[in-house]
Amino acid sequence: MTRLLHIIASPRDEASHSNTLAKAYLETRRKVDPGVTVDTIHLWHAKLPEFDGDKAAAKMTFFGVGSMDDTRQSAWDQIVDITERFRQADEYVFAVPMWNGGVPYKLKQYIDLITQPGLLFGFDPERGYFGLLENKRATVFYTAGVFAPGVESKYGEDFHSTYLNWWLKTIGVNDIDAVRLQPSLLTADPAGDQAAAVKRAENLATTRFQ
Repeated sequence: MTRLLHIIASPRDEASHSNTLAKAYLETRRKVDPGVTVDTIHLWHAKLPEFDGDKAAAKMTFFGVGSMDDTRQSAWDQIVDITERFRQADEYVFAVPMWNGGVPYKLKQYIDLITQPGLLFGFDPERGYFGLLENKRATVFYTAGVFAPGVESKYGEDFHSTYLNWWLKTIGVNDIDAVRLQPSLLTADPAGDQAAAVKRAENLATTRFQ
């Protein structure tokens, strides 16, 4: 049985283009693989904790800075609980709109919470950072209102897919597929472009698991 973690980074629910694409993918995914189980984290409803001073101090003990007292251990246990839900998944599906050239801050908060030494990555002075996850795959649905790959810089820059791809590979997820709807507003046929992107999402779910 495949465990799939669906991570929603848009607060716009049914009005979100990225959510629409992810929904189309998941509906088809369930048809081609009825044994898949889907766990959904809506980051705007998840009530994520702050990565505060106690959590930061607990993290630094893994690099030899300070010691893990009861307060820091309690803070670290909270991080472990959140991260374990992520670690247990076999596959990740992200719905990610572009905000100001990058990812929504709720997704960045989630990434900052779970990207911890000994949980998602390791570090060695010679080797550098290395991912601890193995045999995981990710499908990411990227949307943007104006930016599109290859456009002039006056229409924006991509710290969106570049950042998320870097992070996934840093934690050990190298099998990555992406579907884009960019731009989703300033086009001659927005509805047609969305329909085509939905079809790409459905086809990806079908062809990937034949």
